[in-house]
Amino acid sequence: MSKQGQLVLENYIGGKFVPCSKHIDSYDPSIGEVYCRVPDSGAEEVEAAVKAAKEAFPGWSEKSPAERAKVLNKLADLMEARLEEFAQAESKDQGKTMAAARTLDIPRAVYNFRYFASSVLYHTTECSQMDHMGCVSYTVRCPVGVAGLISPWNLPLYLLTWKIAPAVAMGNTVVAKPSEMTSVTAWMMCQLLEEAGFPPGVVNIVFGTGPHAGDALVAHPDVPLISFTGSTATARAITERSAPYCKKLSLELGGKNPAIVFADADLEQCISTTVRSSFANQVRGYVALARAEGAQVHCGEGVDALNLPPRNAGGYFMLPTVITGVTDTSRVMQEEIFGPVTCVTAFDQEEEVIARANAVRYGLSATVWSRDVGRVHRVSRRLQAGLVWTNCWLIRDLNLPFGGMKCSGVGREGGKDSYHFFTEVKTITVKH
Repeated sequence: MSKQGQLVLENYIGGKFVPCSKHIDSYDPSIGEVYCRVPDSGAEEVEAAVKAAKEAFPGWSEKSPAERAKVLNKLADLMEARLEEFAQAESKDQGKTMAAARTLDIPRAVYNFRYFASSVLYHTTECSQMDHMGCVSYTVRCPVGVAGLISPWNLPLYLLTWKIAPAVAMGNTVVAKPSEMTSVTAWMMCQLLEEAGFPPGVVNIVFGTGPHAGDALVAHPDVPLISFTGSTATARAITERSAPYCKKLSLELGGKNPAIVFADADLEQCISTTVRSSFANQVRGYVALARAEGAQVHCGEGVDALNLPPRNAGGYFMLPTVITGVTDTSRVMQEEIFGPVTCVTAFDQEEEVIARANAVRYGLSATVWSRDVGRVHRVSRRLQAGLVWTNCWLIRDLNLPFGGMKCSGVGREGGKDSYHFFTEVKTITVKH
């Protein structure tokens, strides 16, 4: 829908697009102007979505894994056929480059559906013979019910589908809340759900802010499971709000991810990869803070001129920025900076760098660069991070767990881990 040249999104509830009485302005980050209006949903809209999901759960959960997989694969086909359209929308809405949206975000969103459509067919359960007791015990995996899914702004469709795909593949129904800043591609996906074969109510999308729509979702008594990707502060609030209901929680949170480069590293490969990992996904306040703490800004913010075309003068652009001379206890070294800023500091000994890398409250990922195979294994084992890449970066096998330690999260998601999270295990013992 459009209104006065602006895109106006609607919630998707019970298989239908439902208009909302209130809206939030969403900005085109390349020019800094409003181009889209997103529903400002609250408890009423969430209640309707949960009701629809709850009603759809019995029928969807009773379908065979193969029947559900067929629907997921059909949605993947429909999205792939519109890959360019989705990529352009993601780039405009989130601000990432067309190349990233076209080659990473949208293909990965498509693959998420295909991967879980396939993997759900091959999970096995346990069986234990107890002949001395005349019994046999076995386990079954049952879907949990209505899954509440909350995804962030940085990888909008990529991370939303990473949650929706396993949830519905395992037989759950969902109420999802994408980031209010990057909602367009989720809305576009909703336009394909009926054609893909999803029954009404299996996938519901409610747009809005965390304090309104998000809070109503995590505190709803009929939503027994929450999967959230976002900030550590928000995760604390989610934990408190959901605690009275003993909900299952998977929380993928922030990170302050060290890249450790030893003297024997392949610098040509290391530098090019570390530049990408540091600057790929686009904060001025932290640069000013670093200066106030006596650090040196070598390039980027406040050092180099940012020359933009007149049309983009109001856009949200920031130059890649490199900072040195900061202490380990400074905020720029301890807090997550969601922007193209990297801090560089030297170390002398292996033990020293491990201790320094672990001295932050986060533990999402880390990279280690060294030609010494023994050192690679030693350091990787001792780093307090859920993922450690050595002599590479961002290589992911979806079969393996993803998630962080410490303030970077609770739980893991991935092939077997998502299967476990989005199901409840039940042990059945039969005496014969």
